Amino acid sequence: MGDEQEHGFVIRDRRGRGEDAPSPSSSSPPSSAAPAAFEAHHEPADPKTSAGHLPVNFSSFVISMGSSALMLMGEQLDPQQPPMPLNLPQAKEVIDLLSMLEDKTRGNLTADEHVVMEDMLYALRMKFVSLTSGKSTLHTP
Repeated sequence: MGDEQEHGFVIRDRRGRGEDAPSPSSSSPPSSAAPAAFEAHHEPADPKTSAGHLPVNFSSFVISMGSSALMLMGEQLDPQQPPMPLNLPQAKEVIDLLSMLEDKTRGNLTADEHVVMEDMLYALRMKFVSLTSGKSTLHTP
């Protein structure tokens, strides 16, 4: 109990409460193989988790990276949040990373994954070009 009071909070993994799930009192840190083992034995029947989030897959990863790049280019994806400052060099880096990933995965994607990657890169590149072609008007102190 002294540890719980010192740290202020306790993290309990509520995924997979089966016999092979680690006990909450286990003090050993999880190994890097734990997520793979968890997915192999505890795949959810529903594609959405109980928290309402989509599972992580290639398409959701591309969409996440693309959303980050759009935010760096001034897009406000959530009207409740304040807009992020423009950061074109970092946005270009994300676009370059996705381009590299497209090259490295060529021939290994499903048709849907390929469309997501192609469409996201096209949208990001067009947005970046439109911002940088009038870059002299974007400079604000």
